[in-house]
Amino acid sequence: MRYRILMILWLLSDLLLFVGTYALAYFLRVGWIFSSDFPFDKFINITVIVAPVWLLVLATTRTFALTRSQATPRNAAYITYSALVGVALFTLTYYFQYAQFFSRMLLMMAFVFSAAVVWGWHCGYSAIMRRILRKNPAVFPTLIVGVTRESGRLIERLNRSNHPLKPVAILDGRGVKDGEVHGVPVRGKLNKLEDVLEQEHITHLIQCSDLEQSLNLLSACRKRGCTYLLLPSVLGIVERDERVDTLEGQPVTIVSPKEHWWTWFFR
Repeated sequence: MRYRILMILWLLSDLLLFVGTYALAYFLRVGWIFSSDFPFDKFINITVIVAPVWLLVLATTRTFALTRSQATPRNAAYITYSALVGVALFTLTYYFQYAQFFSRMLLMMAFVFSAAVVWGWHCGYSAIMRRILRKNPAVFPTLIVGVTRESGRLIERLNRSNHPLKPVAILDGRGVKDGEVHGVPVRGKLNKLEDVLEQEHITHLIQCSDLEQSLNLLSACRKRGCTYLLLPSVLGIVERDERVDTLEGQPVTIVSPKEHWWTWFFR
């Protein structure tokens, strides 16, 4: 429930920001008056009509995904793209409705304001949202399978960045002497899997080792309705440039050779 409320507030705030940045662009271009040559009511009505479509375009870029980091250049590019689509939609809608427009500079200002303000808001809101989701009891308690260097590094990163997925327990197929890893308790071997899933109300399981247990872990996740995640290092992929894509609709993991910087745009 906490996550759903935060997501609804996020979507509504984005709609308000989109309309607000367009209104700001109007007044900065026209002046702090209601111009009779370019009526504000017509302008804001079209903005309100376009806003939900713009939000839908933004959602298709997976900007609101749970695992998405909002402060990355890639996410900024997605938001900029959606802002550009928003301006295009606004221009087309206004033109077909009224067959005229007032200022190209206003459109440029609306584009810049909407892209910059929305990205800044996403970075700030995401930081607040992460802290709220991690408060006890965590909304997304996560089980880590395997005590390895990779799992230790992952736990450290998740905790340092206040990621919504909060590690609450660790299991290891062979058993280890460590009592905890970066503050997360090691609960024993995989024979305690069902108990830990139930006691900790696990929503996500991240497998970091024990490849031979993959089917058992996946089966347990499906039975409990948990999300299953697998580190590429479990499969021996350690290049750190792998990505998941589809090949004619079939999900595949891709490890590409050294790429040039411009290939980033076509991934």
